[in-house]
Amino acid sequence: MTITCTEPLTPPVNGVTGHGTTEEISLYDAIGGRDALVAAVENFYGRLLADPEIGPFFPEGVTARHRAYLVTVLGEALGGPERYRGPDLAKAHSHLGITDHHFNLVAGHLDATLEHLGVPRDLTNKIIAIVATLRPVVVTA
Repeated sequence: MTITCTEPLTPPVNGVTGHGTTEEISLYDAIGGRDALVAAVENFYGRLLADPEIGPFFPEGVTARHRAYLVTVLGEALGGPERYRGPDLAKAHSHLGITDHHFNLVAGHLDATLEHLGVPRDLTNKIIAIVATLRPVVVTA
């Protein structure tokens, strides 16, 4: 997915000011690339583990592998160079009994994470919309 930027962008994590002319830029680049995703995933999982309804889905905590998978899934979904080659997402979530309520809670934590990191609202909305397409894959109850 690409977006057209007509204003300068300041990626929220690395502070590099971007593009002053109209050009195509991926959401991945607009939010600051891999470094921004790594920071977002770290913050996001902290929120999930602290949530009394979502934390129990991670009884062993969140491993480096979980973090790497999510960075890669999001990186690919947002137009970055990453290519996810991990477990099938539907199969990996099928036994968890995830409901629409759980999905909505997780989406709220993603929204809060992106806001915390200073991602502009219009980009956050686009990211949430992309992630929402995973609902039928992970909601099983």
